[in-house]
Amino acid sequence: MPATKLQNANIASTTLLASPRELRQDIPLSHTLISRIQGFRQEVEQILDGEDRRLIAIIGPCSIHNLTAAREYAERLKKLRDEIAESICVIMRVYFEKPRTVLGWKGLINDPYMNDTFHIEEGIRMARQFLKFIAETGLPAATEVLDPLMPQYIGDLISWSAIGARTVESQTHREIASGISTPVGLKNATDGSLKSAINGIQTAMEPHHFLGVTDQGLPAVFSTTGNPYPHLVLRGGREPNYTEESIRAAEEALYQARVPVQIVVDCSHGNSCKQPERQCNVARELMRQIEDGNRSIRGLMLESNLEWGSQQMSGEYGELRPGVSVTDPCIDWETTADIMRELHRRYKKAVAAAD
Repeated sequence: MPATKLQNANIASTTLLASPRELRQDIPLSHTLISRIQGFRQEVEQILDGEDRRLIAIIGPCSIHNLTAAREYAERLKKLRDEIAESICVIMRVYFEKPRTVLGWKGLINDPYMNDTFHIEEGIRMARQFLKFIAETGLPAATEVLDPLMPQYIGDLISWSAIGARTVESQTHREIASGISTPVGLKNATDGSLKSAINGIQTAMEPHHFLGVTDQGLPAVFSTTGNPYPHLVLRGGREPNYTEESIRAAEEALYQARVPVQIVVDCSHGNSCKQPERQCNVARELMRQIEDGNRSIRGLMLESNLEWGSQQMSGEYGELRPGVSVTDPCIDWETTADIMRELHRRYKKAVAAAD
């Protein structure tokens, strides 16, 4: 009688991975960088609390695929951050993992060479090295939490985290949000409904117990205290949800749920119908609402790259244009700098008028 395979019936292979501690020892942080990242996180917390009256602006490529172009982008963004720091706290969007509706490239960590070789440990090392670079440059980093293990490998370099529209209903991701060391934005579902995100905020604020992996790579039960800084991210759905009516509905829903009425608006995705030129219109409408007295809008997100639009992943890696998105289409650098300078000028006037 043939033996029956009860475990790993559909597993083709297993590759051991360096532990989080080993990888962090290979790419360590100096005391200066640790202190700097703690400061970045405190900035975000103070803005969410209303102690710092600036806006958060999470800006950057839909996904990172070319590290040389990403470094150039980061250097430009650091200069812009310094220029508008009086009114806007700029954070670089650094997304290494991409959730896919069906199939597709899952990001630099999963497949760093974009050729289906899936050298994941190399991807993690590349991601950690890049995050260290931008911290040394003087930029805070924002990313989406997708794989439950990844915060152990790169979380010490992150200043703002997101739970995406496809995972906001996931108990695992809500538990991670409860224990993660950064403020965390939870996006509304892909259909535009708010319930999952608000339930997620409530869940993330409470203590939890869940399974995870220690620094040494050992399985363990993690107990959390609850995260004091989960908040709502409006990213649109079947219809945009950045209008004054939509913002008021979100405020009321947050108030009724007895969670902080703090909103970040994603100017891309469902709010721009994935048409990059619409992102600036969304940003201007948000600023109009702030000028009219809105106090719940704490920040915005823009998908931006060195060049406009997006490109198909076909052919060899070397044939891809370095500064053009391979996922959602982005606005280019010149448009990014122009809209952020406009928002900076208008926000300064709005704050002065309110005083």
